[in-house]
Amino acid sequence: MRPDTPAENVDHNAEAARLERTAGLYPEDAEHLLLQAAAHRELAGDRPGATALYDRLLSSSEPLENPHLVRALKASNLWEYDHEAEARAIIDGIRASATRQPAPWLIVAESLESHDELESAEATFTQGLRLLLDDTTEPPQSTHPLLYGRHRVRRMLGAAHDDWDTLADTLHSSPVSLDELHDPKRIWSLGSDNPAELQAEISRLRAELGAYREALSRPFPVAVLHWPAPELQELVSAYPSLATEYASHTEHQATIERSLRELSASGTPNLGIVTGTVPSYEAFAASEGTTPGDTTLLPQYATTLAARGRAVVWPPERGGACWCGSARVYEGCHGAPTA
Repeated sequence: MRPDTPAENVDHNAEAARLERTAGLYPEDAEHLLLQAAAHRELAGDRPGATALYDRLLSSSEPLENPHLVRALKASNLWEYDHEAEARAIIDGIRASATRQPAPWLIVAESLESHDELESAEATFTQGLRLLLDDTTEPPQSTHPLLYGRHRVRRMLGAAHDDWDTLADTLHSSPVSLDELHDPKRIWSLGSDNPAELQAEISRLRAELGAYREALSRPFPVAVLHWPAPELQELVSAYPSLATEYASHTEHQATIERSLRELSASGTPNLGIVTGTVPSYEAFAASEGTTPGDTTLLPQYATTLAARGRAVVWPPERGGACWCGSARVYEGCHGAPTA
């Protein structure tokens, strides 16, 4: 499904079936594709079908990139069709695991919140943030939804602002403040006969919906193809015609960073990097009915990897590892001003 496809025009069951077929063709991407398929099953109202996909992933012999995310999504889904006890058991397991991935914390905390377990939701948001933030002064972008969710729940509980609530207010970029968005008394204005109050509430809802849509409806990234050194050496050795594209690995990495900076300067949003492997590239060439030595195939391969969810965001978050795999901080590697 294209990100700009209106939701009401989507056949969620058909889209889920398509993604399941694609997962069979690309087993290395099965986790990402089947999670999308499960989401479509949920949207279609087929919650048992979504659970079956989560169970398929969890019982797979292949290790998962983020098993806690799969379990969190399964718990949230189970609770929606009256499997509360099992959902709670999974949530307790996720909290005990102390995972350092933000998404599972967000999903289970919001699941608790949606079922009016506000105290438990606040405790879960707080537990996740304690693990993820440590002493950092700049919270990673991936933790912002946790800060906002915690602020929302604490506002509903009537708790006084603390340092993390203040931090959430500082990070929030909407023209409507978090205190106003999360005011539990807002709903009362919907029953008002005062046109000014109703118009103010419509404006607040529009701002909130706009931010929500922006988070959910981002297009596939404009992705640049990256080859690790061993893969590039194998690629050029096997297909010498590609040597014109890749003079050396150092130049290849410099070209990636330069290209992405130019795209960013031109205003191109949502940039990313996909990492290629020779076997995957050869399989892609075979599926396209052409030879891997065809240089025009390279951008198509990059686009396909991005569409399959293999892109990582560029630039990395501040303090994050460089995309090149050097294990150095990006700002001290390819992110340095002179890089």
